[in-house]
Amino acid sequence: MSKKPNFFWASYADLMTSLFFIMLVLFVLTVVMLKREQAGLVKKLEEFEKIEEIKKSINEINKEYFEYRPEYKKHILKLKVEYPTGVYDINSITDTSLLSNIADAGREIQNTILKFKDEDNIKYLVIIEGQASKDGYNIDLFHNNNILSYQRALDLKKFWEKNNIYLDQLKNCELIVAGSGEGGIPRELPDGNNKKNQRFLIHIIPKTGEIDKK
Repeated sequence: MSKKPNFFWASYADLMTSLFFIMLVLFVLTVVMLKREQAGLVKKLEEFEKIEEIKKSINEINKEYFEYRPEYKKHILKLKVEYPTGVYDINSITDTSLLSNIADAGREIQNTILKFKDEDNIKYLVIIEGQASKDGYNIDLFHNNNILSYQRALDLKKFWEKNNIYLDQLKNCELIVAGSGEGGIPRELPDGNNKKNQRFLIHIIPKTGEIDKK
């Protein structure tokens, strides 16, 4: 009587071999994924450390011109800029002797940004925010302190450009001009007809990623 072949052990061996290769593939995939995740975490840590280094550099910007308010995370242009009511031309400020200092303040921002110009993944967002005092200037939709604060910020940008300070032309900088009118944070008190609120807030924000300037 012939002996029937035992297919069980052959099938069992094939199954175990298949399971072995499946486990081997899963192990390799797990190792690869963990290494990629580790590399990503290292890169993010390096970016974080670079951002902290840049923040420290920004906070050390010339204190003759800027005051950093940590509770608001904003830089304030310390120069005492005052305008006649309803005027936005920076050459019309009450104390025109400040104009050279205002130009120097722009150069300080420019030089701060240029310190890290070779860091491909580090960019800056710079915001010039104009504020206005509560002096009752509100003629119509086009002549009021909301519009005026923006016009003053825009004229500051143009003034800097006349002094060869082109922040928005730096490859690692995006510039935004804004006006917060009689609002914005911080405000100097008392908040009535207070000339101290005729000023500029300068936001210098480091960020990672690309700024597309096509």
